[in-house]
Amino acid sequence: MSRAQRLHELLVDGSEINIVCHNNPDPDCLASALALGRIAAVAGIDAHHILYSGDISHQQNRAFVNLLDIDLKRFEPAALRDRPADSLLAFVDHSVPGANNRVSKGTPVDIVIDHHPAEEIDARFVDHREDVGAAATILTEYVRVLDIDPDTVLATALLFAIRRETLNFLRGATREEYDAAGYLHDHVDQDVLRRLSTPSVTGATLDAIATAISNRMTTGAVLITHVGRTTERDALPQAADYLATLEGVETVIVFGIVHDSIHLSARSPDPRVHVGDVLREAFEDVGSAGGHHDSAGGEIPLGIFADYTADGERLLDIVERVITDRLVAGLGLADDSRK
Repeated sequence: MSRAQRLHELLVDGSEINIVCHNNPDPDCLASALALGRIAAVAGIDAHHILYSGDISHQQNRAFVNLLDIDLKRFEPAALRDRPADSLLAFVDHSVPGANNRVSKGTPVDIVIDHHPAEEIDARFVDHREDVGAAATILTEYVRVLDIDPDTVLATALLFAIRRETLNFLRGATREEYDAAGYLHDHVDQDVLRRLSTPSVTGATLDAIATAISNRMTTGAVLITHVGRTTERDALPQAADYLATLEGVETVIVFGIVHDSIHLSARSPDPRVHVGDVLREAFEDVGSAGGHHDSAGGEIPLGIFADYTADGERLLDIVERVITDRLVAGLGLADDSRK
């Protein structure tokens, strides 16, 4: 029996499904949730809820939700309490309660579908493939195996998610991504796909990227920088993607203060550097961080700097020094080689 068929069997016995996205969900997570909801409906589950925490702030993510009219609900912990036995809980594009989500640690999970590095995944159904470039690729496989018609909205969502997650097949793409894209291609809305690919950019995002450019510090092929304080969380990965194109740079790490947390985004095509491991080892004692060898992120609550939160300038100075020092140590860089 295939994984898709095993998932279908589990869903047949459910009365509802709560699909929890990770914090600040991106197109890969959202498209995967949309696809799982469609698969659940085919299995006879009329009530499916896509739940999220954090913000959908990236202009591309907002356009994704709006143009595809995805029905999202704010995650409330109470929704998972006292659930009947046939009410299912699913994670897509993440896998462990309390890690990049606001589900209480120890909460029983029924379904996990993910491609990010993770340990100790516990669920009734687990499809965890680190070698696949996108969670949407896995969901496309399920749609195909279960012979579900990929309507225009679903096909467009899945194909855009695969393209975005792999940077148009330039990062972490495998044969599975190309096969999935080929299958979806004839069903997509090309106009919507083009509009999703060229969203407008806010002034705050441009300001954050400009700040990251100004604050950059390079050591050999490593670039570390920060955006200061911003409301545009998704400006960090955009800055990281842009700075990764700088000549001579192989590893980029961008951090900044967003609301009440420090966020990090890292990129590294350098096979000698696993940025997921670098971030995890540098910050696992104070926050949540990790990811793939070439793409990673993290979040650290500002509470660890409680003594300085009243003084904005001093807080930023302390954050810059502490985060940079941890990254320099984690990457094995020499302090006196910074420039």
